[in-house]
Amino acid sequence: MEASRSWSIDSYLNEHFDIPAKNPPGEARLRWRRAVGLVVRNRRRRFRMFSGLHALDDAQRRKILGKVQVVINVHKAALQFIDGVRRYHLSNELIEEGFCISPDELAAITGIHEDSTIFKTHGGINGISRKIKASLEDGINETEIETRKKLYGTNKHAEKPPRSFWMFVWDALHDLTLIILMVCAVVSLVVGLATEGWPKGIYDGLGIIFSILLVVVVTASSDYNQSRKFMELDREKQKIYVRVTRDRKTKKLLVHDLVVGDILHLSIGDVVPADGLFVSGYCLVIDESSLSGESEPVHVSEEKPFLHAGSKVLDGSAKMLVTAVGIRTEWGKIMDTLNDDGVDETPLQVKLNGVATIIGQIGLVFATLTFLVLLVRFLVDKGMHVGLLNWSANDALTIVNYFAIAVTIIVVAVPEGLPLAVTLSLAFAMKKMMNDKALVRHLAACETMGSASCICTDKTGTLTTNHMIVDKVWVSDVSKSVNGDTNINKLKAATSESVMEILIQGIFVNTGSEVVKGDDGKRNILGTPTEAALLEFGLSLQGDLYDEYNKLAKVKVEPFNSVKKKMSVLIQLPDGGLRSFCKGASEIILEQCDTVLNSEGSITPLSETQKQHVLNIINSFASEALRTLCIAFKDLNEISDNKTIPEDGYTLITLFGIKDPVRPGVREAVMTCMAAGITVRMVTGDNINTAKAIAKECGILTEDGIAIEGRELHDKSTDELKELVPKIQVMARSLPMDKYKLVTSLKNMYQEVVAVTGDGTNDAPALRESDIGLAMGIVGTEVAKDNADVIIMDDNFSTIVNVVRWGRAVYMNIQKFVQFQLTVNIVALIVNFASACIIGTAPLTAVQLLWVNMIMDTLGALALATEPPNDEMMKRQPVRRGHSFITRVMWRNILGQSLYQLLVLGTLMFAGKRLLSIEGQHADRTINTLIFNSFVFCQV
Repeated sequence: MEASRSWSIDSYLNEHFDIPAKNPPGEARLRWRRAVGLVVRNRRRRFRMFSGLHALDDAQRRKILGKVQVVINVHKAALQFIDGVRRYHLSNELIEEGFCISPDELAAITGIHEDSTIFKTHGGINGISRKIKASLEDGINETEIETRKKLYGTNKHAEKPPRSFWMFVWDALHDLTLIILMVCAVVSLVVGLATEGWPKGIYDGLGIIFSILLVVVVTASSDYNQSRKFMELDREKQKIYVRVTRDRKTKKLLVHDLVVGDILHLSIGDVVPADGLFVSGYCLVIDESSLSGESEPVHVSEEKPFLHAGSKVLDGSAKMLVTAVGIRTEWGKIMDTLNDDGVDETPLQVKLNGVATIIGQIGLVFATLTFLVLLVRFLVDKGMHVGLLNWSANDALTIVNYFAIAVTIIVVAVPEGLPLAVTLSLAFAMKKMMNDKALVRHLAACETMGSASCICTDKTGTLTTNHMIVDKVWVSDVSKSVNGDTNINKLKAATSESVMEILIQGIFVNTGSEVVKGDDGKRNILGTPTEAALLEFGLSLQGDLYDEYNKLAKVKVEPFNSVKKKMSVLIQLPDGGLRSFCKGASEIILEQCDTVLNSEGSITPLSETQKQHVLNIINSFASEALRTLCIAFKDLNEISDNKTIPEDGYTLITLFGIKDPVRPGVREAVMTCMAAGITVRMVTGDNINTAKAIAKECGILTEDGIAIEGRELHDKSTDELKELVPKIQVMARSLPMDKYKLVTSLKNMYQEVVAVTGDGTNDAPALRESDIGLAMGIVGTEVAKDNADVIIMDDNFSTIVNVVRWGRAVYMNIQKFVQFQLTVNIVALIVNFASACIIGTAPLTAVQLLWVNMIMDTLGALALATEPPNDEMMKRQPVRRGHSFITRVMWRNILGQSLYQLLVLGTLMFAGKRLLSIEGQHADRTINTLIFNSFVFCQV
């Protein structure tokens, strides 16, 4: 009977509340059964109730089951809360500071396995923000920053500890040839002491050991210094700025300074720097492929509020509440498991490693032949004079010395200085470029940039100053210059109040910028230069209306992106109606308009004649190198079911002409590029007339070149493209895929080495496809920077030219070093081999060869690989794809210099004693010393 009762309750729980009969087990299951017992007090009544449920009518059954359901739901929530409390312990420090949620529990909410149960248990985003003492409007207090860092962690990942100097020494000692030489040195010491005694017997062995240690210390010092430099550059790469709200102020700060509770602002192209929850925003679309591997974009909203560090903002804008930072984020955990094993080898390093291997193999053959020739001559001589059965310690020492000479020839032959020279040169160039406002993300870009034959550059901020001001305005069929307070007052006087009101409203509500108060109390504008220029103009017209219009409810926002070339907003008017504002590229907005505001503020039809008149004004503004933008509006009674912002039927309000002056020194930099055989092409989203005017001012557009619009590329056949592409100097109204097509055409059809600048998320394909991607450091999005090889920190075209100069310096310095190294190798190999074959001894001893090797590989590399660029470099044509690294001129110099050195050393070797009258028992030592010194001075 008891079993039967138990079965009834278990099966009821299983059937109606999805509680399996065998799960949860033990104590947890007992708690579930007690939950039912709260309604039916004793066991007998409980059995009767469950067994008699089928006898009741529907209303009574629903009433009883409803009571049971409520109790079970309450207990379920209570038990989950109890489990949560047990799992996530609230420390005394957190309680003392007034925080009501632990760091681990916060991290679990937005972890990769998002826990919406905990999220709801804590009262959603409002409950969580209260528990971490953060205001969703005003942010956190500055005074609490250190406390939050201490309790919830900092937004930094665990760094791999730097390798000590002694670790580099240990690595250098692992070189196989050096190990063999150390063995030879020890044998030489033992045999020397046995035959010649102390101290004369230790000279050769100690000399080899001392030379080996010197080589090891110099190599380790060089590697250690490079390691430190690369670490510094890595730290520089991690300096990413974000916008947050703290103490009611919006400010920029480094991602490492983010703390739990910060209100972070996200926009297109940002990489989310911490885990958090969506607070408010519009059309936020996130790419989480780097975390989840899923390529489908994720739409984030109040219903699905979870945001993860490492994901990228594809579209929209938002504010998020930071809930987990550093190693508590899923991204932080992944980064913590990764070990950065240094920098990748560059193409030139790979190529030179191949060269070094071949030369090393040749050296091995020469060394083996030298050892065999010396050994055979020694054995023949011994057999003729003493006999092969009569051996002494001196004989053993002689053979050991021959072996040491052979090993040393291998050491000298292997040009390990080649990769070292590349690393030195690249590290030196990277450091200098950093001083010149260029941050190199990938080493290979240093050398590739030297071969660049084409630079596709943006206009705004790169060729121009990126400090924009509204210079001219056309409104109510009146065109006015507005650069000054007097002119602004004239514009106000010439424009009706109703037109001025709607114009100011259009500027203030349809903007991606915001006005914030700085620490000094002054008003600052945060946002892109174009947006800031318009907002600044609106504030100068009637700044007191900014706060009022900013409070209007925004029903929907479509942020600006480089494909649509416009930004739209739908607002709720105070009288209950709806109004849509649209702002963007002048021709695109004009196409969406069929009416216009006249001087009285009335809406009149926009005829084709008027449209043409507006187009003429757009072109006249553009021909003065002004960037043109239009603002239009449309009143609505109701919104469509899918809440889309209308695409047509707008009323044109105004046309802006925005001035962005050309940067000083740009024209000279463009001329330098042309003299260096580099074609500069301007790719911009601006009107074609604006683009042509700026391009002529910069010296980019010449009489031979042409300016086209991006869409024209798509209408051309392959043959037409082959004819057209080389002539293109300006591409206006360019979409991201137009830029991508231009880059691929230049690379594939003409084998050009293409450098491309980019600042937006949509520039990523072109940056990836190019040989050298150059991202803008100031206006560039994090996605653009992530896909670039070099970040131009000051967004200046002159800096790009400096990168080219350093790229060429790297390439030419390494060529110089290769020329020097190969000459020394050829001479050292031939001298010792020829001497061994003809005379039977090697004039250059192991110690001497090691000394030359150290000077040649390290100090030679240091001297030649770190030579700064000069103006002559920029008067040569770039190195084309597929060209040989060792040129004919280099071979001529190598062979000529080798021949000269071999003649000098050969003369001294075979006729030196006679020519210089050197006689006596030390004649051989004297002439060998003279040969060694002559060899060293020949290198100078």
